[in-house]
Amino acid sequence: MNKSILFTLGFILSGMFISAQTIDKQAPQGFDVEKKAFAHGKIDTIQYESKTVGTQRKALVYTPPTFKKGDKYPVLYLLHGIGGDEKEWFRNGTPQVILDNQYAQGKLMPMIVVLPNGRAMKDDRATGDIMAKDKVEAFATFEKDLLNDLIPFIEKKYPVKKGRENRAIAGLSMGGGQSLNFGLGNIDKFAWVGGFSSAPNTKDPQLLLPNPAKAKELRLLWVSCGDQDGLMPFSKRTHDYLVANKIPHIFYVEPGGHDFKVWKNDLYIFSQLLFKPLDQEKINNFLKIE
Repeated sequence: MNKSILFTLGFILSGMFISAQTIDKQAPQGFDVEKKAFAHGKIDTIQYESKTVGTQRKALVYTPPTFKKGDKYPVLYLLHGIGGDEKEWFRNGTPQVILDNQYAQGKLMPMIVVLPNGRAMKDDRATGDIMAKDKVEAFATFEKDLLNDLIPFIEKKYPVKKGRENRAIAGLSMGGGQSLNFGLGNIDKFAWVGGFSSAPNTKDPQLLLPNPAKAKELRLLWVSCGDQDGLMPFSKRTHDYLVANKIPHIFYVEPGGHDFKVWKNDLYIFSQLLFKPLDQEKINNFLKIE
């Protein structure tokens, strides 16, 4: 396998569909290695009252190196997989390092990143039979917890820009399915949606988007998966439905399986696109072969 990545673009620009093209867009070597010379953001552990679950719940919150309470920031809600919790990304995906390095290079819009526990139940630990019915159902329950409890808490606790244009949701595997389900089911709440290697919890496309035209209100819809990932069919069927209905999106197929090597690369690229204008010129530059 060469180092190229297949980018199938569903962006419809001036009424034209951009065909697939092979380009080299993997994160550079060292993108996830901490650089002591760079300024570092901060990771806080917060607790919020969840009326949905009936208990206090935990989440991690990353604030960028340039964070100032007098400024206001958009927010990315970044979700974990079925075997993880609010610390899975932090332990295995080092998002704070990936983001710090990009801030040092001027690649990102300043944003707050929230790492919640997507298993919305009183005992939300990733222990025992993680495939148990109540634990799987808790991932669906998290939609209500997210919208009614966590987001209001973050917007009260932190200097956050409100409104859908300033709110993104993305995740890996089970969290990818949640992100597509919740993001596309609440386009009035999120304008930026990303599913990384989305799992079987991803709704059928017709249920994800019963009114496909509504998705044209999104600023970015991202669907990605490793080319050796057995869960590819769930991303592919979503992409096929979006193409059939002429919905702007990026379908990103990259070398790899179902692991953090893929997901860290997804975060690296996805985060660069957030909270910025995505016009024809910017997309062309993003796709440009270097």
